[in-house]
Amino acid sequence: MKSNKCENNEYYRMQNLPYEKFIAHGSRSLTDSELLAILLRTGTRGVGVLELSERVLAESARYGNGLLGLYHIPLGELRRIEGIGEVKAIQLKTVAELSTRMAQAKAKNSLSFRHPASVADYYMERFRHENVEYIMLLLFDSGLHLIEDRILSQGTVNASLISPREVFICAVQARAAGIMLLHNHPGGDPSPSGNDVRITERILQLGQLADIPLFDHIIIGDNRYFSFKERGLMTGAPRAENAV
Repeated sequence: MKSNKCENNEYYRMQNLPYEKFIAHGSRSLTDSELLAILLRTGTRGVGVLELSERVLAESARYGNGLLGLYHIPLGELRRIEGIGEVKAIQLKTVAELSTRMAQAKAKNSLSFRHPASVADYYMERFRHENVEYIMLLLFDSGLHLIEDRILSQGTVNASLISPREVFICAVQARAAGIMLLHNHPGGDPSPSGNDVRITERILQLGQLADIPLFDHIIIGDNRYFSFKERGLMTGAPRAENAV
């Protein structure tokens, strides 16, 4: 009886090591699996919560590096892991979404549409996890204040289509004084394709004719971005910092 009690105490201690470590050293001292262990709380028969957390990370690694895989892994795949039922699977997906929204909220505090890096930081958390290409149109008033942003196109994993006509219909409807294009490259490399260059030149020209200037075209990659304006590829475009 005494032996069983000791074994139970040891099992309880092992289950609560992440809690003890958190209290003693803070959240930054915990590994990814230990953080997940606190969230999951319990393991399953014969599998401790730490081991279960490591299984979750191993399975989600097929969908992205580290914790990023939790954002992409389907709910059904999480539920197939022994010890992860529907409730725990939903908790994990909720945390992934919350972390994305928190990162975006943090970036919003320093958001300035006059600086490409600031724009890229803000929208990166929204698009860097996507597996297909999205094209977004940002619509501004004369003071470079955002009126709204709209998804113009959702493409395949390799490419997306955009119509200059649709861009300016949206701009006129919103009574925008200026526009900015933004899209993601799911592969992670933000370098522009030949089509990206051509469509940017076309919309830049049409914007000059319509008196609805294109301020920039920003491509979002994985922790990287490409700004046509910064690279000097938009000759004749107005300077965003000169917007009144």
